Amino acid sequence: MSPPKRHRLFVALLPSEPARLALGALAERMPRALWTPPERIHLTLRFIGDVSDEQLEAVRDALTKVAVAPFPLGVEGVGRFPPRGRPSVLWAGVGRAHPFLLRLRQQVDDRLLASGVPFALTPFVPHFTVARVAEAPPVAAEHWLKRHSDFVGPLWRTEAFHLMASTLGPTGARHEIVQSFPLRTEAA
Repeated sequence: MSPPKRHRLFVALLPSEPARLALGALAERMPRALWTPPERIHLTLRFIGDVSDEQLEAVRDALTKVAVAPFPLGVEGVGRFPPRGRPSVLWAGVGRAHPFLLRLRQQVDDRLLASGVPFALTPFVPHFTVARVAEAPPVAAEHWLKRHSDFVGPLWRTEAFHLMASTLGPTGARHEIVQSFPLRTEAA
């Protein structure tokens, strides 16, 4: 008998195609930097982690109860993680974000907590990871940050959020949509 299947899950927003292309255009030559392919770019609302089939159904049910109206979201600014010391990640942000983005994150967390599915509570720093640079020369990452400090991408209307599965592999993570949830003003 094989062990029960586990699912490595997260909840995300996917940028519009113009925003995805603008984010992908931030990639440039940098020794030992791993740039995120444009088709993998997303904004993680909540990383859930490994769950069983039963927990997957609880997650799906919980997310159907999220009720936030569609909202505009932009791509603006760049930064790094960690904020001090040797950088490991370069990212693009969402400017001052949007109150509905923060409300969406809060509702996702509230519904998941109510479902009983465990996940790590972490601060929310809305961003799109554009590169992993732990092995890159720190000075190259700092130059990238200076060159793109005024970055502004297109605004788009966020119409849905997505439950995503992540499969780790030798060339990085492969992401697929498990289920999409349209944004709406009233809970089902």
